Amino acid sequence: MTTPLLDTIDTPTDLRALAPSLLPQLAAELRELLVASVAQTGGHLASNLGTVELTLALHYVFDTPRDRIVWDVGHQTYAHKILTGRRAAMAGLRQGGGIAGFPRRAESEFDAFGVGHSSTSISAALGMAEAFRQLGSDQRAVAVIGDGAMTAGMAFEALNNAGATDLPLLVVLNDNDMSISPNVGALNNYLAKLMSGRFYAAARRASDKVLSVAPPIRELAKRAEEHMKGMVTPGTLFEEFGFNYIGPIDGHDLDVLLETLSNIKQLEGPQFLHIVTRKGKGYAPAEANPCLYHGVSCFDPATGVAEKSGARPTYTQVFGDWLCDMAAADARLVGITPAMREGSGLVRFSEEYPKRYFDVGIAEQHALTFAAGMACEGVKPVVAIYSTFLQRAYDQLIHDIALQDLPVMLAIDRAGLVGADGPTHAGSFDLSFLSCIPNMLIAAPSDENECRRLLSTAFLHDGPSAVRYPRGSGSGVALDPGLEPFEIGKGKLRRNGGDIALIAFGSLVAPTLEAAEALDASVADMRFVKPLDVNLLRELARSHRLLVTLEENAITGGAGVACAEALAKLGLSVPVLHLGLPDTFIEHGDPLRMLAACGLDAAGIEQSVRHRISLLPE
Repeated sequence: MTTPLLDTIDTPTDLRALAPSLLPQLAAELRELLVASVAQTGGHLASNLGTVELTLALHYVFDTPRDRIVWDVGHQTYAHKILTGRRAAMAGLRQGGGIAGFPRRAESEFDAFGVGHSSTSISAALGMAEAFRQLGSDQRAVAVIGDGAMTAGMAFEALNNAGATDLPLLVVLNDNDMSISPNVGALNNYLAKLMSGRFYAAARRASDKVLSVAPPIRELAKRAEEHMKGMVTPGTLFEEFGFNYIGPIDGHDLDVLLETLSNIKQLEGPQFLHIVTRKGKGYAPAEANPCLYHGVSCFDPATGVAEKSGARPTYTQVFGDWLCDMAAADARLVGITPAMREGSGLVRFSEEYPKRYFDVGIAEQHALTFAAGMACEGVKPVVAIYSTFLQRAYDQLIHDIALQDLPVMLAIDRAGLVGADGPTHAGSFDLSFLSCIPNMLIAAPSDENECRRLLSTAFLHDGPSAVRYPRGSGSGVALDPGLEPFEIGKGKLRRNGGDIALIAFGSLVAPTLEAAEALDASVADMRFVKPLDVNLLRELARSHRLLVTLEENAITGGAGVACAEALAKLGLSVPVLHLGLPDTFIEHGDPLRMLAACGLDAAGIEQSVRHRISLLPE
C-alpha cells in the first residue's frame, strides 16, 4: 500500500524537497484531510479548502519560518497548520487542550502573527518588513488577505503607508467572492508572469529613469501602462497606492502560482498579487453553498449533512425574529451589520426588509457612525454586532453616538465565552467598557423571553442602548409574541432565601438559581447593568449578611463593581463577593467546561459562596 504523500511532510522543509509535479497530489490529500478533520471537530471549511494551493506555493517558494507569512483573520490557515507540524493535532482542533482554530504565536514558530479579527495582516507584515530592514536582515514578509477583509479601513491605511516605502512587502489578495471567471485564464496568467519577471521590472525602472528627464513623456507612458493594465486587471487602484500590481491569476493553478511567487521574490519594493480562488474547492457540498460551509459544526463528510442541533431557538434566532416583528410595528427601524448577516441572525430581515437592511462590510467603525448619522435624522438603527467586534468601534460608540445621546441600539451577540473560537472571539469585556460611558442603557437578559422584551425596551429608549446576549440557546422558555418593554432600571427578585443574596446578570441567572437551592440564598435577576436597580440593591444589602455578584464578563470594571460602587454611594457597608471571568484570556474549549473551570457553573458558585461564608465573622 502506497504511503500518502502528506504523511511524509512534517515541515515546509520536507515540502520544498518535493518535485513541483507532486504538489497537485499533495493538494488533493490536504483537501481530504481537511474535510475529514473538520467533519469531526467543526470549524471553518469552505475558506480553508479554497487556499490549499496558495498555502503550498507560499511555503514552497518562501523560506518559512524565517520568511514570515501573516494570515488575515485565520479562517484559511488549516492547511498551513497541517504543513507546519500539526497534522496529527488536527484531531483536537478547537477542542479543549487542542490546537486553536486561528494562528497563534505561542502555538508554532510558523504562526508569525496571532489573528482572529480581520484586516490586520498588511499592517503587521509591514511592521515586520520594516523591522527586518532595521536589523539588516534579508527576510521577507508576506500578508495574505481576503476580499472581505479588504473592505475594512485598516487594510487601506496599511496599503497607504506601505506604498510610500520601498520595503519588499508582498500582499496577496485572495479573492474568493466569485468563481474563476473567463478573464482569469491563459492571457492573465501570462501577463502576471511577465509583469512579475525581473526583465519587466528592470525595463520599467530603466524607462522610468530615462523618461524622468522629459516629464510630459513620462506621464504619457505611465498613463499608457495603466490603460493597458486596466484593460485586463483591476490593478490601477493598487498601483496608485504605490504597489506593483500583478494578476489576477488562478489561485488553484500551482504552476502559475509557483512561477509568479518565485519571480516576485526577486523584486524590490511593495508587490501586490491578486489571486482568484473558489471557496469550498474540491468538496462539492461546500462549493455549492460556501456560505453554509464557512463555519460548520460536526457533519457527515460523505453527505455534508450536519449533526442535528437542539430544537430550542438560539438567542441569535430570538433577536432575528424580534427584529422582523419590531420592523413591522415601526417603519423607522433599520438593521445594520458589519458583514455578519448569518452570524447575527439577519437573514430573514434582509429578505423581508431589503431596503431597510444594510451590510456595510467588515467595517465596524463605519457601521456605528453610519448608524449615528441615520439616528440624527429620525431613523432608529439597530446595529447587530458581536461583542468581540464591537471593541473595534469603541471611539465611534463614545464620540459619535453616546456623546450626542443618539438613539442607536446595539444588539450584542456572543457576549461571554464562545467555546471553540477561543479568546479572539470571546465577549469578555463589553460590560466593562460599556458601563463607563455616559448616556448608555445596558441590559443583560437571563433567558430568551427576557431577551425579547429587553430588546424592545432598548429599541424604544430615546438614547444609546445595548442588549448583550450569549452564543447558543437558553433554557427554552416560552416566548411572548408581543413587543412589551420592561421598566428601565427595574430588576426582579427571583427567589427569597436566607441571609445570602446572589445578584446575577444575564446568562449566569440560570446556574445561580440552581446554586441558590443548595445555599438557600435569595436571587436577584438584575436585568439592567446601567441603570442599576438601586432600590433592589438597597433592600438586599439591608436584609442579607453577604452579597454575591455574578456575571459572564471580566470582574474588573464589570457589573459587580458597579454594584459595589452603588452600595458605597448609598452608604451601605456589607461584604460583597464578585464572581465573573478571571483576569486572564481563557483558552478555547467546550463552553460548559470553560464556565466550570472559571467557577461559574452551579457547583462552582456554591463552592465559592460557601468558602466566603466561612470567612465571615460569627
